[in-house]
Amino acid sequence: MRYLREKDICNGPKSIGRYGVHRRPTALPAHHLTMSHSHSRLGQPSYEISLGNLLTELVAVCIGQLSVDPGHGHHHHHHNHNHYQDEYPFIKSASTFSSSPPQSSPSDGHDLSSGPSMFDYIIVGGGSAGCPLAATLSERFRVLLLERGDVPFANPNVTRMQNFHISLADVSRSSASQAFVSTDGVINARARVLGGGTCINAGFYTRASPTYVRQAGWDGLLANESFQWVEKRIVQEPRLAPWQEALRGGLLDVGIAPFNGFSYDHIYGTKVGGTIFDKTGGRHTAAELLTSSNHSNLHVLVHAVVQKILFDTAGRRPKAVGVVFEDNVGKQHKAFLAKNEWSEVILSAGAIGSPQLLLLSGVGPEKDLKTMNIPVVLKNEFVGKGMSDNPMNSIYIPTKKPVQQSLIQTVGITMKGVFIEASSGFGQTSDSIQCHHGIMSAEIGQLSTIPPKQRTPEAIQAYRERKRDIPHELFRGGFILEKIVGPLSKGELKLNTTNADDNPSVTFNYFSHPYDLKRCVYGIRLIEKVLRSKHFEDLTNDEVYSMDRILNMSVKANVNFIPKHTNSAKSLEQFCKDTVITIWHYHGGCHVGKVVDSHYRVMGIDGLRVVDGSTFTDSPGTNPQATVMMMGRYIGVKMLRERLGSTAGVQ
Repeated sequence: MRYLREKDICNGPKSIGRYGVHRRPTALPAHHLTMSHSHSRLGQPSYEISLGNLLTELVAVCIGQLSVDPGHGHHHHHHNHNHYQDEYPFIKSASTFSSSPPQSSPSDGHDLSSGPSMFDYIIVGGGSAGCPLAATLSERFRVLLLERGDVPFANPNVTRMQNFHISLADVSRSSASQAFVSTDGVINARARVLGGGTCINAGFYTRASPTYVRQAGWDGLLANESFQWVEKRIVQEPRLAPWQEALRGGLLDVGIAPFNGFSYDHIYGTKVGGTIFDKTGGRHTAAELLTSSNHSNLHVLVHAVVQKILFDTAGRRPKAVGVVFEDNVGKQHKAFLAKNEWSEVILSAGAIGSPQLLLLSGVGPEKDLKTMNIPVVLKNEFVGKGMSDNPMNSIYIPTKKPVQQSLIQTVGITMKGVFIEASSGFGQTSDSIQCHHGIMSAEIGQLSTIPPKQRTPEAIQAYRERKRDIPHELFRGGFILEKIVGPLSKGELKLNTTNADDNPSVTFNYFSHPYDLKRCVYGIRLIEKVLRSKHFEDLTNDEVYSMDRILNMSVKANVNFIPKHTNSAKSLEQFCKDTVITIWHYHGGCHVGKVVDSHYRVMGIDGLRVVDGSTFTDSPGTNPQATVMMMGRYIGVKMLRERLGSTAGVQ
């Protein structure tokens, strides 16, 4: 097995991961997941209705203040601008689908609207995994890709980097981001758009370590080829922002060495990773990978919310035969698989969507299914279990003047199970900022999500007041953040209702394992050292803030629903617990060996797989989107080779 040469990659990094037989001894089984899965079903229509007019007003007040570059203005309703149809002729609205009872005719190419339609593969969730998977399988077979959200193409909240925080703050029904709050009290988000988490994340692209690839049982050469397939289409080297340069220098000063330059590889030390933002601030998402499909074989429906999987239970094992989905006008449709042993339904709905859909379809813990009056198709106590979210804690650093906006570009990969990253600035004008805060505070807002039990007008009003009181100095500056590898703390996902539109109940149990807490404290101490390095002196105020004051400001800057303690800024353990937020790398719920086998087939069921971050025990790389997209391509190629032999001619 050869090492890959530099010229093998378009836009390639300076160093290329070797996942073949000869592996260099790089990192731990790295870990990170979330905004990169394809959370691709499950809207929440009751969401802003239950919040009432107050929340609508709150969002209107915040968003209304924004004055945006006229070229890339932000507007909310961005439905079906048809200019993308030339490049994506296979994308249609779910309401155009005509369902009919399945015929025994073989898979064919006739138009969706003329039904009856049968497909070789039905993929639920057009996200980071679902898009490359659909594109790959369509090379030889008829594929239906169902996405609950809209297209990303005409939505500047998605396409422009400076609108990153607005997209996360948008709680409207048409938003590309859907908020949820875990029972831990941490405000979180999942994608509701074609392209999944790649449409709403911070854009950082960096591979899983060779150790991770090996432990996942993936073929090193094919993993490498699959990473490159993604990279040459949507990834590039970033232009380093001043805040990211300061972090690079600070990390090296405190011994997070060597400097590994620009690289997609997961290597100990400090490096600059890839990005899916281009030099103009334009975002390139997993949806663009769909152009590498066989257009005549691919059918993509947007606004298609899958309700459940259909099974034939007459045989020895249940067999998936299709799905039920609801379109944008509330009409239910059934889509069926072609009748042969190879046809499959594949869930790529992400770590929230995929376990939820299995439960709604009758696959999961018997007791829980019976409580919800869901007929049991297959008992499996592990569905929805082993949910993890990498806790993120950040330190806020005020600056003399506003700093250039930057999302994540530089990362320090330590040997102590902690990653150090940074964000800075604000993509919009200063008069809008008091409305946006949350993860990394002002500039990236997990705005206005009130947990269900607290949805009273008084609570919403109090929340508005609390936001208004955030010190104005918090809006000039940046954050250095740490995320722990792993983590060892685990939680679970359960159904709240039997409605596929509703968020399930999710618990991550942040810092319930003492080792996670120990690593967080190490990370905060490391950030303090980085902050004191000369590289931040030019950016920060002349006065040297005491760590006490910085911790106090950071407590205010990190918004969650966890009650604060008087010693939040005195005890680093308490600081970690009280200020924990998310970097959206949650994973689990359909673990390999528990829910799916090593080929990602749901155990005990024929014709059903799960391909996304719900299968991960740990999150890959420092940030998972690279590996989730790679995985979609990788599994697609594996499935084609399985079915057609190794000479499948996959490009």
